Amino acid sequence: MVIQSVADLHVKIFADGADLDGMLRMYGKPWIQGFTTNPTLMRKAGVTDYKGFAQQVLAAIPDRPISFGALSDDLDEMERHAREIAGWGSNLYVKVPITNTRGESTLELCRRLAGEGVKLNVTALLTLDQVRGAAAALAGGAPAYVSIFAGRIADTGVDPVPVMTEALSILSAAPNAELIWASPREVLNVIQAHCIGCHVITVTNDLLAKLDLLGTDLTAYSLDTVKMFHRDAVASGFLL
Repeated sequence: MVIQSVADLHVKIFADGADLDGMLRMYGKPWIQGFTTNPTLMRKAGVTDYKGFAQQVLAAIPDRPISFGALSDDLDEMERHAREIAGWGSNLYVKVPITNTRGESTLELCRRLAGEGVKLNVTALLTLDQVRGAAAALAGGAPAYVSIFAGRIADTGVDPVPVMTEALSILSAAPNAELIWASPREVLNVIQAHCIGCHVITVTNDLLAKLDLLGTDLTAYSLDTVKMFHRDAVASGFLL
């Protein structure tokens, strides 16, 4: 089946960003079904007050899932952060990395929090062993997401599609947890996520703008490319 528009997609699209105005523009689009962000995106956007920014976002977007992360690298402090953040809104999912910076697993923490009703987004996964651990930790707990950074897998020269397909199979043991295709690099990744039945894909605003190209006639697109090159050559005043 050829995907002609966003309306043809079954994968849920979450907007990934930290610019409040941009998030609100995406909130106006009914096909944006959730939001994610992270400290790197916030730093690029100039956010300096983490809690204040989160509360602004949650006040403006009260009815779609939004992920904000625990900040500490210490596991005990990470747990305290997670519990506090979970209280900021009923639509909030607390992002917890699969390990801290020392490579210490957070799975026991995730198991404890999920079992107590804290909605989690277990993030920064790249291996199937990590998915197995996350599935076991989250099974039977609160609604959760498992974010595999498929784009980073692809950056290493590995095809992420078989990894994501197997991850879906693994997560069938934890039906309360949905798989997120994180860090996509191109519109094709959205189609790939749709085709394998991935639950969610997170997409930055720059990439979201390219979704308008879905269904574009390639002959017409070729002509547009030729016109672009010609226009830029004329505008540059190139002569031979």
